[in-house]
Amino acid sequence: METVTGWYVFFLGAIVGSFLNVCIYRLPLDLSIVWPGSFCPHCKKKIPWYENIPLVSYLLLRGKCFRCRQPIAFRYFLVELVTALMAWLLWKRFGLSAEFIASAFFFAMILVATMTDFETGLIPDEITIPGMLIGLALSVTGHGHFSQEFWYQKALASLIGLVAGGGILLLTGWLGKLLFRKDSMGGGDVKLLAMVGAFIGAPQVCLVFLLAPFPALPFALWQRYVKKEETIPFGPFLALGGALMFAQGPAVLNFLSKLYGV
Repeated sequence: METVTGWYVFFLGAIVGSFLNVCIYRLPLDLSIVWPGSFCPHCKKKIPWYENIPLVSYLLLRGKCFRCRQPIAFRYFLVELVTALMAWLLWKRFGLSAEFIASAFFFAMILVATMTDFETGLIPDEITIPGMLIGLALSVTGHGHFSQEFWYQKALASLIGLVAGGGILLLTGWLGKLLFRKDSMGGGDVKLLAMVGAFIGAPQVCLVFLLAPFPALPFALWQRYVKKEETIPFGPFLALGGALMFAQGPAVLNFLSKLYGV
């Protein structure tokens, strides 16, 4: 029975991943994520359901549109697979519980933010602003990041995390503009870290801010000296740090407290 449930969760995750692909493609273009139904990004022809089965259809059609034969980006398959695996791993860890729901929402939203930032340089407000509200609402579920006893204390800690996440990037951007006379931080990044803070709280979101530049630096060097581009999408690295802290935040904080004797 457990194996059957695991496969059900995996396939349901793939279906959610298919919807996330719709969000990744349409939100930066200000298109509705509800209507019309799925269509080829090249020829714009409607894709019937039997050609839109998560994971399976991409493999059977060899990553091409059945009608115009233009290649469909591998990202579509990747997001479906990552979301399916993510759902399965969260189910193995939490079971079908409030923690599972909170974690699934969090990882789904940062996955969309990561892919849209990589592809377009934009992080849609349609993800981050509802994400802040969802983070505040789910703070009371006991997903492990707020140890306060009462629900209103957990909600307050979530709100402080939201303000801390957004505030620290706002301050960084202000200082960067003051020193270098140009914008150094996008508004999407500010809202993304605020959303992350609503889920994990102020101490952990501050660590995300400190950790994100480390993987971003080699990517920035590659962008500048290989691709000759001056700017990089910073959101994916904030999302990476957020994912790490959401998954292992208490353990990381405990390790650092022991390491530095705090």
